[in-house]
Amino acid sequence: MTKPLIEVSGLYKIFGPKSTSVIERVKQGDSKDKILNDTGHTVGLKDINLKINKGEIFVIMGLSGSGKSTLIRHFNRLIDPTLGKILVEGTDVMQLSADELVTFRRHKMSMVFQRFGLLPHRTVVDNVAYGLEIQGIKKAKRLAKATEWLEAVGLQGYENQYPSQLSGGQQQRVGLARALSTDAEILLMDEAFSALDPLIRSEMQDQLIELQEKLHKTIIFITHDLDEALRLGDRIAILKDGELVQQGSPDQILLHPADEYVEAFVKDVNRARALTVETVMQPPAYRITAKTIEEALVEMKRIKQDYAYNVTEDGYQGVITKESLLDAAKTGASQDLKQDIYEKVPVISPDSAIEEVLPDTMSCDYSLPVVDEDGNLQGELERSAVAEIFSDISEVKPSPKEAPSAHPVMDKAC
Repeated sequence: MTKPLIEVSGLYKIFGPKSTSVIERVKQGDSKDKILNDTGHTVGLKDINLKINKGEIFVIMGLSGSGKSTLIRHFNRLIDPTLGKILVEGTDVMQLSADELVTFRRHKMSMVFQRFGLLPHRTVVDNVAYGLEIQGIKKAKRLAKATEWLEAVGLQGYENQYPSQLSGGQQQRVGLARALSTDAEILLMDEAFSALDPLIRSEMQDQLIELQEKLHKTIIFITHDLDEALRLGDRIAILKDGELVQQGSPDQILLHPADEYVEAFVKDVNRARALTVETVMQPPAYRITAKTIEEALVEMKRIKQDYAYNVTEDGYQGVITKESLLDAAKTGASQDLKQDIYEKVPVISPDSAIEEVLPDTMSCDYSLPVVDEDGNLQGELERSAVAEIFSDISEVKPSPKEAPSAHPVMDKAC
């Protein structure tokens, strides 16, 4: 099993002059408010444990005061923990010397800020090249590289503009290009799109998804917006009052909320838009591999259903019914299966949103075949499975601390 790129274990952050003196009270379960009232100290983070894999977008979300921005600032040690360990590729960042920490920040992690963080007296291209300048890259080389990244984020031709001449969305693209230009493996994005108008925000999300498909960076993305988290995240961690209450994939968060707090978050989400076919589909119940009507009839008699998916070495062929086979057999049982024997059943992609395939799912008499871009049958989408995602969750049961990856059950945070 591949080791995670980042591991956080037993992480606590207490703000106050004698932070270590209240750790035991936090461990014993005293509330954040009680500790503040009794000691004047603020609990920022409480026993955070998580693992972030190489190349994934890991979203940390929560309401204001939940600790999400405090947490992301621990990764590059803008904030030091009161207690706990942070490993990046096996290196304990708490053990880095001052010089090692500077190198780590310059080369390993880049950050995109909520309010853009651009230098107003520098041109756009000089802003993008700033991180490279700090790294000691010669001017011609860093400007050439900065120009390439401006083109990548759709700002070709704006090199000599100043930040004040750009819209908010354009300024954030400059900030993104600046972070990417250093070739840092890890990208920290703290509420990077929250200051943007909804339409521009959606465009920036599209841009990030498009870039990630090419770059495969490890991105830690902070947001308070669940729709944004569901759209961007490979996995999502939800914080409440400094505690990690749940982490998992978007579909796991939606379908298996760990408690009432998470359930309240997901209650109003359009599940049909947020969930893909892959998250709801079942393995195909019945396949037949025949190439002739005679062979297909023999295979069909062995199954309990009156239709099946025909799959050969060339991939998915179509849906065959027992009735159509019997009718065809009357004209010669040894003939090959031909296109006109298959039922007219829509083929859907595992990546499609449920919303996109809903009309076909509801109108078709058969479970829809889920076929990938290579023509392989991946599963089937049952009408009943689609209907279930719209049903209200009447009872929320806490999930186990660690669940096998094969089961769609959330990891309930320690």
